[in-house]
Amino acid sequence: MPSAAGSPAGAVRRAAVLGSPIAHSLSPVLHAAAYEALGLTAWSYTRVECAEEGLAGFVGALGPEWAGLSLTMPLKRAALGVATEVSPEAAAIGAANTLLLAPGRRRAENTDAPGMADALREAGLRSASAPLLLGAGGTAQAALAALAGPVPLAAAPVTALVRSPHRAAELRTTAERLGITLDVRPLDEAPSRVATADLVISTLPKGAADPLAHAALRPAAVVFDVVYDPWPTALAAAAAAAGCRVVSGLDLLLHQAGHQVRLMTGRPAPIEAMRAALALAR
Repeated sequence: MPSAAGSPAGAVRRAAVLGSPIAHSLSPVLHAAAYEALGLTAWSYTRVECAEEGLAGFVGALGPEWAGLSLTMPLKRAALGVATEVSPEAAAIGAANTLLLAPGRRRAENTDAPGMADALREAGLRSASAPLLLGAGGTAQAALAALAGPVPLAAAPVTALVRSPHRAAELRTTAERLGITLDVRPLDEAPSRVATADLVISTLPKGAADPLAHAALRPAAVVFDVVYDPWPTALAAAAAAAGCRVVSGLDLLLHQAGHQVRLMTGRPAPIEAMRAALALAR
């Protein structure tokens, strides 16, 4: 789909992050840093408070100067309903965090999955033989897509530990769409499962993974906690102390934004400039 690719540096273009609540979002820091580094002087990126019921009306009222939208909770599933096109990855996950806009067209994309994959590879992960996923929500579904490819990071079935196994239907559906073998277990098995995992991805909400700080961790494991405030989490601190390679939610935020910048502007994302801006904002 055509987006802003090829737009001259001086062409007025707009983008924004939508969600509710949204005042805390660091996305404007990342995108503004990218625009500056790319010389896109007439581009702007803002925050917009938007609940699920207001998404369709907001998107329908946008003018031709709009290049795209970043979408956070609670809009990631609703985005599929306002799109005219859905990428295969967003369809498999069942959620989108990006809308690319062009006259008469709205393409839903999910950059959380490739962003996760980038963050894991940056930490040195090449292939996990005992991957463990904590949680069953939308971020967990994106994590499955990250592990599935296009260059797979999981060389074995994925074990998912969830608080309510009977509520993991959407996670199972995503695994089926992606061709991943998924073993769903109750979260109370976490201490023993963590001890044998070479990759632990926690998509649990703030504080929910804290009890695992007392579990044994493999020193060579990669531990990815998608929470970034506060940081380090108890799990991340314990993983670092055990000698694990640790990935944070800020790493995910950075890399998923990099993919959004590329899709919206048609330019390679200036990741290091974005990383520096994020560090200053924190």
